[in-house]
Amino acid sequence: QVQLVESGGGLVQPGGSLRLSCAASGFTISSYAMNWYRQAPGKERELVATITNTGSTNYADSMKGRFTISRDNTKNTVYLQMNSLKPEDTAMYYCNAWLWVAGKEYNYWGQGTQVTVSS
Repeated sequence: QVQLVESGGGLVQPGGSLRLSCAASGFTISSYAMNWYRQAPGKERELVATITNTGSTNYADSMKGRFTISRDNTKNTVYLQMNSLKPEDTAMYYCNAWLWVAGKEYNYWGQGTQVTVSS
């Protein structure tokens, strides 16, 4: 059974840090592009960060310099280190695994972990 399980969310004060984890099971992430998305109430889901199967990373403009995505294929886990958090970072954060191979798309989502930035 394919699963992505996020953890590490919570309540943090502005300027604080959190580290999100996304543990995969039922498949191996090494070939997948791994992504973090977020969705705030009343807003569309947006891409936060991507790490390719080769380790290249990309970030949404508002996260550059504050967030860092990384992967540990030996642990089948992806991380999102979030620093200098702002109230506008409050959202549900979702892990996504994506692969296109031999004409078939593999696209898996976790259930999300809530991040709330508030004093």
